[in-house]
Amino acid sequence: MKILIAGGTGLIGSALAESLLTTGHQVGIISRSPDSVDPAYLPVSWEESSLLEGLVDADVVINLAGARLAGENPLQLIRLRWTPRRKQAIIASRLTVGKELVKAIKKLDRKPGVFIQASAIGYYGNQGMTTADENTSSGEDFLAEVCRGWESSTAELEELGVRRLVIRIGLVLSAKGGLLPLLALPFRLLVGGKIGSGRQIFSWIHIQDIVNSIQFLINEPKAEGIYNLTAPNPVSNTEFAQSLGKSLHRPVWFPVPAAAMKVALGEASTLALEGRPVYPDRLLKSGYQFKFPVLEESLADLLTT
Repeated sequence: MKILIAGGTGLIGSALAESLLTTGHQVGIISRSPDSVDPAYLPVSWEESSLLEGLVDADVVINLAGARLAGENPLQLIRLRWTPRRKQAIIASRLTVGKELVKAIKKLDRKPGVFIQASAIGYYGNQGMTTADENTSSGEDFLAEVCRGWESSTAELEELGVRRLVIRIGLVLSAKGGLLPLLALPFRLLVGGKIGSGRQIFSWIHIQDIVNSIQFLINEPKAEGIYNLTAPNPVSNTEFAQSLGKSLHRPVWFPVPAAAMKVALGEASTLALEGRPVYPDRLLKSGYQFKFPVLEESLADLLTT
C-alpha cells in the first residue's frame, strides 16, 4: 500500500514509518522540510502541488501532526509553560494541518481508503479515578479543547466516503524520546520518586503497541470511529514510580511536591499531576492483542541501566 504520514518525523511517526517500510509498504512523509526527509521515504511538502502529487493513489493517510504539548525540549522547563501564545500554537498547528489535508483530499478523483486522525486521551478531561472508554464524553479543560478541535478538523472526510479512524493516544513509553527519558532521569540521579500525591492515574502504552495497533486498524476493514490507544492496565503515579525504580535498580524515595510543579510549569503541570484510567475497550473487542499489556514488562523492554 501507499501510505502517507503527516508528522512522520515525530516519536510515533518515525517508529510507524520505519515499521511500515520494513513490511513492504511505500511510505511518504509530509513535511515542511522535505529535503530533510530520509531518502528511504517519499518526501512530500505542504505546498499544494506537492501534497496533491503525493496523495495520488494513496491508500492510507495518517495525521499525527501537531505542536508538542511538552515543547520541543522538555528539559527546558520554561518552554513547557502554556502561555497564551503557546496555547494558540498548540491548537493552530492541529487545525491547520487537518484542514490542509481535507482541502487536498477533496480535490482527488480517487480518495484514500483509510484516514487515521490522531488525538489524545486528554479529550476525556481529568476526573480522578472515574474510568473512561470510547463512549465517555469530553472534558472541559484546555487539553479537552485541543483534542476536540484536532478530531473535528478532518471529520468532513467521512462525508466523502473515507473510512476515518480517530486514535486517542495515552502516555507513550519509548526509549527514544517523549516523557519516559524525562521521568527516568531523576531515578538515574538517585532522586526519583512519585509526583505530587502519586494517586493520579497514568494511562500509558508501549511505542510498539502504538505501531502495531495502528497497522491492525488499517487492515481491519470494519474498524472505524474512535479507538483509545492505551494499555489495558493503567497504573497510579506511585505504582509507575515504583516500577520505574525497580527497572532502573534505583531507590524510590524523593517525591516531587505538587506545589513545585505548579510553580515551575503553571497549567502545563496537569500533564504530570492529573490523569484518569482510560481503557481501550473497542481495540480489545476488535481482536487486537497487546504485546506489552503490563507496565513492568514494558519498562524492562525499554530501559537499560
